[in-house]
Amino acid sequence: MTKSWDIRGKRLLITGGTNGIGLAAAEELSKLGAELVIVARNQARAGEAVRRIERATGPDASVDVLDADLSSQASVRRLAANVLDRYPRLDVLVNNAGAMYSPRQITEDGVELTWAVNHLAPFLLTNLLLDRLVQSAPARIVTTSSDAHHGSRIPFDDLDAERSYRAFRRYGQTKLANILFTSELARRVEGSGVTANCFHPGLVATRFNHNNGPLMSMAMLFLRPFSRTATKGAETLVWLVSSPDAADEQGGYFVDERRVTPSSAARDPDAARRLWEISEAQAGTSAGRRR
Repeated sequence: MTKSWDIRGKRLLITGGTNGIGLAAAEELSKLGAELVIVARNQARAGEAVRRIERATGPDASVDVLDADLSSQASVRRLAANVLDRYPRLDVLVNNAGAMYSPRQITEDGVELTWAVNHLAPFLLTNLLLDRLVQSAPARIVTTSSDAHHGSRIPFDDLDAERSYRAFRRYGQTKLANILFTSELARRVEGSGVTANCFHPGLVATRFNHNNGPLMSMAMLFLRPFSRTATKGAETLVWLVSSPDAADEQGGYFVDERRVTPSSAARDPDAARRLWEISEAQAGTSAGRRR
């Protein structure tokens, strides 16, 4: 039976909300009445995003900004502490921030950068905020994945890609990790009133991958005519967050508002549990103890 759900007045935290599909989703969700918290590293870009959301929504817009560098586990922990200190209720967490880096880089925590931003940051942030989401239930967790996960495997014997690093392959591995994380999270929160789902936004014309030099930028420009707009790419995110029809969905992978079957590697429960345990060790947390 579909549960009652109204996004108006609900507190929503979104990473990657200053551009691309994150900003497009934030605009739509603000117009629907959500109270937004946008996570940003670039304050100038955050300010412009807030102004854009306020222009789209009008005087009823509610948009806060919190600083964080998602490549740093210390910064993610500070972000979570700020959220818990400021907001007694958290109804929705959207793990949307994602990137691809070339060449291979290592974070201050000794983790390969694409893995750190795309997988470990949402893993850690979600676990640190999970009790607050449960207390606020019904609540939703939505994570941005990608069809780039097809053909990927989690390199459990080379998680930092020391032996071999190719940017697109690494990106696909992290998007597979997003799906496995979602399925294991859904298993762990079952019965708590919290749902966890992920989605593929499609090939979207944004500034994604423009940080990796002229060759990558040219590749993205070549793909632009075949890409959808950020607003179109954000539609499934907005649906998973705001629609009563998504209230009973749990552990799903969605494309264009439809639950679809991801790759066989993304449906491996043993890999999902193993990834969770390894991620706990990498992030230095035993949060998310629900079994």
